[in-house]
Amino acid sequence: MSTHTRHETPLSSMNGYLALGGGLLAIPTGAWLLKTAAEAGSGLAALLGIAAILAGVFAWAGLYMLQPNQTAVLTLFGRYVGTDRSEGLRWAFPLYRKSRLTVRARNLNIPILKVNDKRGNPVEIAAAVVWRVRDTAQALFEVDSFERYVSVQAEAALRHLAAQYAYDEGLDLAPGELTLRGGAAEVALALKNELTERFEAAGVETVDAKLTHLAYAPEIAQVMLRRQQAQAIISARAQIVHGAVAMVEDALKGLAERDIVALDAERKAAMVTNLLVVLCSDRDTQPIVNAGTLYN
Repeated sequence: MSTHTRHETPLSSMNGYLALGGGLLAIPTGAWLLKTAAEAGSGLAALLGIAAILAGVFAWAGLYMLQPNQTAVLTLFGRYVGTDRSEGLRWAFPLYRKSRLTVRARNLNIPILKVNDKRGNPVEIAAAVVWRVRDTAQALFEVDSFERYVSVQAEAALRHLAAQYAYDEGLDLAPGELTLRGGAAEVALALKNELTERFEAAGVETVDAKLTHLAYAPEIAQVMLRRQQAQAIISARAQIVHGAVAMVEDALKGLAERDIVALDAERKAAMVTNLLVVLCSDRDTQPIVNAGTLYN
């Protein structure tokens, strides 16, 4: 069995000011004809007066007002007729049921959720989504409550997104692999694309989506903080050692090129050791001056 998705059909309504003016003209005219018919005893004038009054009421009954970025979804006895996106005072057939629906941009703040990232670590994540109704017919007729649908699907999309990425970089990840903490722009784009796909059934489009909160869950926050500190220390130490080795290499090369002193392999090893200790130590080193050997 195939299902038919209903899409928006544009509907052009009439200028409401013409209908308003016609009603203002028809009702007093009908009242005057009824008064004339009562005085003259004319049945035709009475019928014309009643018809004029009914025409004025008919004109006024079809009036409705639309603000900018507001639509009217028109139905007749349960059948979808069309959507009016005009602005101002409009007129349509009085028996049409007019359901107003805004197409302005709306904000959805997804509350803080506790989910597991790619590594299985519990993290807290929240997001702000800007969305608007794109297809009014889909929004009203394809889902039960499009606002509730958007809220539920946004939360599901955020949970699914968090499970696709690790919170931050680590040795278990491939070089350059995207993380929640390090790839904020890419993660936001991925969230927007997933929301767009999920909102399609309700005729809703995603204008923007951004993460507003990202942190480890409280129960592992301290452990992960120590882990991050250890990784930072290791990275800093590696950088220091790399720089120290380069400096020692330059020192030995400079001594050899300028023929300042001739060092054998043992003295070179001692010099390298001393320089590395001085350059890599996290504390100030204390020099020891060798003043020579005393002989009796």
